[in-house]
Amino acid sequence: MKAVVIGEPSGVTMETIMKVYPRHKVIVDKYVANDEVLGIGPFTDFGNMAIFRTRAAAEQFVKEDPFGLEGIVKSYTIRDWNDTML
Repeated sequence: MKAVVIGEPSGVTMETIMKVYPRHKVIVDKYVANDEVLGIGPFTDFGNMAIFRTRAAAEQFVKEDPFGLEGIVKSYTIRDWNDTML
């Protein structure tokens, strides 16, 4: 079972997002390097989504992500997901 993290946008500007992005990318790169994240990226409304191999990794990511800690994302939802394409 995988875990999907959905981040709800807080309404900040792209300029504000880009100020925080370098710190966010450091965290993302750590999870990519550890092969814990399968896909990650933004929605057109500045929200975002990530797919993790485990719920534990998803939960830890949410605790560390500067986008959440610095107000870019107003809330996260973590949902368990059965990937049937395997």
